[in-house]
Amino acid sequence: MDIKDLRARMDEIDSRLLDAFEERMKLSGEIAEYKKLNSIPIFDLGREREKLTAVADKVDPAFRDYSVLLYHQLFEFSKSYQSSLTMPPSPLAEQISRAIENTPREFPEYAHVACQGTEGANSQLAADKLFAHASIMYLSSFEAVFNAVKQGLCRYAVIPVENSTAGTVNRVYDLMTEHDFYIVRSLRLKVDHNLLAKPGVKLSDIKEIYSHEQALSQSSKFLSKLHGVKLIPCENTAVAAKRVKDSDDPAVACVSSAECVKLYGLSNLAPSIQNNDNNYTRFICISKELEIYPGANRTSVMLTLPHEPGALYKLLSRLYSLNINLIKLESRPLPKRDFEYMFYFDLETSVYSSRLKQLMGELPNSLQSFKYLGSYTELL
Repeated sequence: MDIKDLRARMDEIDSRLLDAFEERMKLSGEIAEYKKLNSIPIFDLGREREKLTAVADKVDPAFRDYSVLLYHQLFEFSKSYQSSLTMPPSPLAEQISRAIENTPREFPEYAHVACQGTEGANSQLAADKLFAHASIMYLSSFEAVFNAVKQGLCRYAVIPVENSTAGTVNRVYDLMTEHDFYIVRSLRLKVDHNLLAKPGVKLSDIKEIYSHEQALSQSSKFLSKLHGVKLIPCENTAVAAKRVKDSDDPAVACVSSAECVKLYGLSNLAPSIQNNDNNYTRFICISKELEIYPGANRTSVMLTLPHEPGALYKLLSRLYSLNINLIKLESRPLPKRDFEYMFYFDLETSVYSSRLKQLMGELPNSLQSFKYLGSYTELL
């Protein structure tokens, strides 16, 4: 037999598989209706375990693992379909619908915004890109920024969450588990780092360099060539620039933005010193109230999974079965819970999608904890 004959046989088998799959899904729907009428839960872990054991015993050992994985996926398809037939609109889905209806059609131009740092910080530059006119409240820490939103001192806050070179801002993700808020928009900001010092200072004079730890990390290749120079992390790149301005020591410098040259009367000793020219930081704009503006195509959630084998795989299978694209997965250790983690997900799908509404109805009931962080648009 040549390849054409083999493929023809494969097509015949696929045709039978499709017929059997369609029949199985229809039967799954009938089972869902029976469960609904008799108040039986959709999810039956004991039945799944029993079925997987039977599959493993029945199939050729060479295909055992593949068969078990296949049936795991079939179960996810069935549960998703059964849920779509039987579940009433969830409170979260209704909350999302109300937010879509009640949010203004256009993102606000004027806003009171909290940022960490001081004038010239990248958070301020991000806020100025998000809002045409932002009245900015500068705070010393990320925790203070979250608290400002919580206490109603400002309507919005702009916070960095990750960098394309240095990765996640871990402290922000830890605070996200502790505070209630919603993401209303996000932004990718191109970040250029510069070595700034007092006018007249030479590169060879520098003995200490201040900056945020992320900026130091993002500029590590250049900084590693400066022998005998001490790197000192501080709260923010703009705070670092202000320290240099206020210092009487001519041997100090900072890694900061070009905007801080004029703002603090400094000299740019070395422009664009970041490791990667394609250096972006992602910022989120958060609010105390849920606001969903037109065109929102990204949804963020935080959750903890049951502490059992395959829990993450089952969740990813659910996303796959609903054709929802996962574009970010971040994990952070849970305080006082050894080797257990909180997971942060960014999902790429329209907020108007029926699949997203179905997912938002299913997930809160199948996880240890679940937190919806909002649906929004990301600006580039």
